[in-house]
Amino acid sequence: MFSVYGVTGRVFSGTLEEMNRVREVVRARSSRAIDSNDFSWQVDNLGAANSGTNEKAVRAYRAMLPREIERGPLYHAGQIMQRKVICIEVTADLGMAWQTLQSNGIHQAPVLDEAAQLVGMVGERELLTTINVDTGQIMEALGRRVGDVMTTPVITAQPVTDIRRIAAAMLTHRLDGVPVTGDQGRLVGYVSRSDILRAVVADPPLSLWR
Repeated sequence: MFSVYGVTGRVFSGTLEEMNRVREVVRARSSRAIDSNDFSWQVDNLGAANSGTNEKAVRAYRAMLPREIERGPLYHAGQIMQRKVICIEVTADLGMAWQTLQSNGIHQAPVLDEAAQLVGMVGERELLTTINVDTGQIMEALGRRVGDVMTTPVITAQPVTDIRRIAAAMLTHRLDGVPVTGDQGRLVGYVSRSDILRAVVADPPLSLWR
């Protein structure tokens, strides 16, 4: 399950498919996803001349597969997420936010309001549009706050969300990571691309056959 949080609180809670239809989230997309129907059209129109070759290739592939494929464990966000998350307050000045990212070696961080509720995300890209940095020193912050430049609303996942679906959401919405929230909307962790990659290469392996 996924949720979307903004400055007014939670504005959506539901499945990945339902989330992809939320207007605020869809609007944030900057590129068109590959249409599965386009691929189906290409496959259906390969021509009879190639059909026999394709069938032989499929049979050869199936012959190589083991009869019993060992399934890896189904990973959930709660199993791989980072539990210690660096956060930034919505009222923090941009210079402080930049220093927080740099000192912790991270590229973005969740933004919390005065009630410790998640309201957005802020990263280097947002900060560099409003501050000038020369030799690692902040030269100008324009007197603005994190709340002025952060990305909101923000997509989140619950601890029981399958990481395959988290990866799908990250690809669709071009996210570097997904905050993990509990039932009351409290931030409990964070899943990054690196966390998913570590899960894929871990032993026992992640099953990709489901």
